[in-house]
Amino acid sequence: MRLGVNVPNFGPGTDPGVLRDWGRTVEGLGYDLLMVSDHVVITPDVAEQYPAPFYEPFTTLSWFAGVTERIRLGTTVLVLPYRHPLLTARMAANLNALSGGRLVLGVGVGWARQEFAALDVPFDRRGALTDEYLDAIRAAWGENDRVPLWIGGNSQAALRRAVRLGEPWHPLRFTLTWYRRMLGRLKELADESGRPVPGLVPRIVLRLTDTPVHDPERRAGEGTIEQVTADLEELETLGAGTVVLDPFGGDPEETTRPQAAWQALATVRAHVEV
Repeated sequence: MRLGVNVPNFGPGTDPGVLRDWGRTVEGLGYDLLMVSDHVVITPDVAEQYPAPFYEPFTTLSWFAGVTERIRLGTTVLVLPYRHPLLTARMAANLNALSGGRLVLGVGVGWARQEFAALDVPFDRRGALTDEYLDAIRAAWGENDRVPLWIGGNSQAALRRAVRLGEPWHPLRFTLTWYRRMLGRLKELADESGRPVPGLVPRIVLRLTDTPVHDPERRAGEGTIEQVTADLEELETLGAGTVVLDPFGGDPEETTRPQAAWQALATVRAHVEV
């Protein structure tokens, strides 16, 4: 199983120098994948969680490609309805080629109503647009420009989308109880359609604590290093090919002190064999 990191490309502490340090730290610790998030317009609903500056993901990953050497680069997740599918296909294919085949394109439908309105994209059609755009992007790539795709989201629609396309499912920040239940549903959908079960590439939180977390709603990746290690072992047993760690806890001020996240990531690497 491979390990990745979701790097904050937003917030008051983020600038080109900090992004460079993130890239070199994550690569230097031996992680396999560095991923960033996506917003285009920082409307009030976006700014409440992810305040400016918010660095656009294709631009940011191009920057990371230039300051790293081997680590794969990706989106968790690109909001697919925000951009014309042929533009997305071209940017992704070009970035993949220029980075030496390092891109992973995780995609999702999005959630920020005000941002959809600002971009003049119908919020209520975001699922249908995502399906249409995925078909258009894959057709534009053909066989020569194909980029690995991950289908992001925790909904039933995301499960069906992953099964239909045969692309890995990328759920986000969950409890292991929920995850096991959804894996059963994923297998049901695959069996009903006569298709194989998609690959599994989850993203979990990373919040290390000094004492064990006993809350029944504890999310995967929360707790002592022993709990986090056990979570990763279970995810591997359940079939995950890659797990992405998300050290951002929700407070934008965290971006002004990334050293805490770096220490947590170093602790995981010191305890986990991958």
